[in-house]
Amino acid sequence: MLDLTNKKIALLMGGPGSERKVSLKTAESVAEALRSKGATVVEVDVTGPDFEVPGDVFIAMNLIHGTFGEDGQIQSILEQRGIRYTGAGVASSRIAFDKLLSKERFIAAGVPTPRSQTYPLDGSQPLAIGLPLVVKPPREGSSVGVHICHTQAELESALEDAKKFGHDTLIEDYVAGKELTVGVLGDQVLPIIHIEPVEGFYDINNKYPWMGGTGKTNYNCPANLSPEVTKAVQDAALKAFQSCGTEVYGRVDVMLRDSDQAPFVLEVNTIPGMTSSSLLPKAAKAVGIEFPDLCAKIIELSLAARP
Repeated sequence: MLDLTNKKIALLMGGPGSERKVSLKTAESVAEALRSKGATVVEVDVTGPDFEVPGDVFIAMNLIHGTFGEDGQIQSILEQRGIRYTGAGVASSRIAFDKLLSKERFIAAGVPTPRSQTYPLDGSQPLAIGLPLVVKPPREGSSVGVHICHTQAELESALEDAKKFGHDTLIEDYVAGKELTVGVLGDQVLPIIHIEPVEGFYDINNKYPWMGGTGKTNYNCPANLSPEVTKAVQDAALKAFQSCGTEVYGRVDVMLRDSDQAPFVLEVNTIPGMTSSSLLPKAAKAVGIEFPDLCAKIIELSLAARP
């Protein structure tokens, strides 16, 4: 394991996007973990491209979820400045963050994924997918702006909301089944987590109760699945991760269809949450990787990916 004693590590946190509060919470947890490993932590609150990182840092740990942190922008700035950083690189970040681009990669690689279409919000093309369906902003995280629509009225409301996020949206077939997520650390596929919201689906209300959400979610790790289904889900997750060219680590969200136990990959998250309630740390702990060691491993893998 990489020795972080007296290593100066910059935590890039916050960001200008909708997941700023989640990022700040992630940074709290990671700062504590790195200090327990003997590192010197410098917290850098990022609100845009003018952030400053001390010149003598060992590495910058990118903890910015969503816009700017997860879409290739901050990675490009760091590379231009010659600063080493954690996680996925410029191209793979951009592809994984954009649900339209990643969907293309999934299909090309033979990754099972729900049928979908890009739908222009001016109504210039017909809707080819019938109800029930899912409406998703193509470039947001933490289920921001996601709507499951069973009725025409719900669809019209969802499409109106989608206009806040751009000129087009992603429409997907609704897959009725279990919500699963699979962490990937280097070439290691972590145990599957079965996510069970008490009500509704795993939206931001159920994900982050500490942000004022009223939801409650149960997590089962490892998920109670047969060996055959477990392998199918993990194989699909790893193939999706690799199809986007993702480096270092990430988390792949999967729906497991009730009717036939078939997995359908939804997306690849390149900067998954690292808070006390986050899923990647839960999966790592299930195989004996404690949180401080997980942080050190992410740094070690990042240095190996970009020496």
